[in-house]
Amino acid sequence: MEDHLRLNVSLLRKRVPNLTTAAKTVGLRPATVSNLCTGKISVARAEVKTIVTLANLANCTLDELIIQGGKLSMIETGIKPLDLFAPIVQGGTNGFVARSQIGQFVVLAEMTQVLKEKGYHAILLTPDQTYPGLSDLEGFVDAKCHTLEDAFAEVSLVDDKESILLYVDRSFIVSGKLYELRERFEAEGYPDITTILFDPSGEAVDEDDPFGPLDTLCYFDIDLATRGMYPAIHPVQSTSVLLEDEALDASHATTHKKAKKVLRRYKEIRVLMNTIGKDKIPDADLELFQIGERLEAYLSQPFYVAEEFTNVKGQSVPVQQTIGDIQKILQGHYNHLEPKHLTYKGRLN
Repeated sequence: MEDHLRLNVSLLRKRVPNLTTAAKTVGLRPATVSNLCTGKISVARAEVKTIVTLANLANCTLDELIIQGGKLSMIETGIKPLDLFAPIVQGGTNGFVARSQIGQFVVLAEMTQVLKEKGYHAILLTPDQTYPGLSDLEGFVDAKCHTLEDAFAEVSLVDDKESILLYVDRSFIVSGKLYELRERFEAEGYPDITTILFDPSGEAVDEDDPFGPLDTLCYFDIDLATRGMYPAIHPVQSTSVLLEDEALDASHATTHKKAKKVLRRYKEIRVLMNTIGKDKIPDADLELFQIGERLEAYLSQPFYVAEEFTNVKGQSVPVQQTIGDIQKILQGHYNHLEPKHLTYKGRLN
């Protein structure tokens, strides 16, 4: 990864827990602050007064706020659309936003199961109440906690802290308790714990900044879910600082950019076709639409955790395989196949 500038998001979270609210009070747009934190807006392109204001909020120097040449790493999950469009940041804060019951907990369960085989240890922190679909995840985690004390104790028991996946219910963010827990980790000298934030109520999907600044946002698409295309991860609205900061290899970043562009246009044409009919769509747009259809179909995936319900053997797909397959789809190598022949096939041969 090339040297680059980025904000010390961990420091900002520690010093200014309610960053969105604090930003508003000093005249900063919350969306601008969030985009700076996720890397959508690079530090080099930001206005100097914005960076200075953030430093003043955090009561730190510019040298403390801006990290140069820091290296971020990706946790590869084997889930095609997640790895391509919303790669999980090791030691980062990763948010999952979805309406209720469109498959986010199944994705989290699959990710947990796959990563467990790589030595990861999953801890779930959630209030002592029942939510639809949460049971899909509960059976796959190593520990389930309802209080900060229990979560701290579970983290303390794990020797390799970098192997921890800490799943946190949004209520602990809204209450500010997650920040208390992070302060305790820091006081103990623990490394940054990989955190997965989720909202079991499904209400966060209607908010502009559901979790505050994130390293990765995995957004779920109700349209995909309605059409039975799982995992229903939104390829356009999902994002990660790993992609924005060019922290991944060039083929990943380039393929992501091209696929996202095609899928954005594909969705636009799809809406247009439903409005005016296929006959009025220009040939060039129809060709792009067909590539988008194949790409969307390929991004579906059979899961190990769903085998007993689907009767389809699960597949984990290495990210380099995903990148290579998508490059071939974009280049037209599979134009002879109908989208249904690419659906739920895992990797392509």
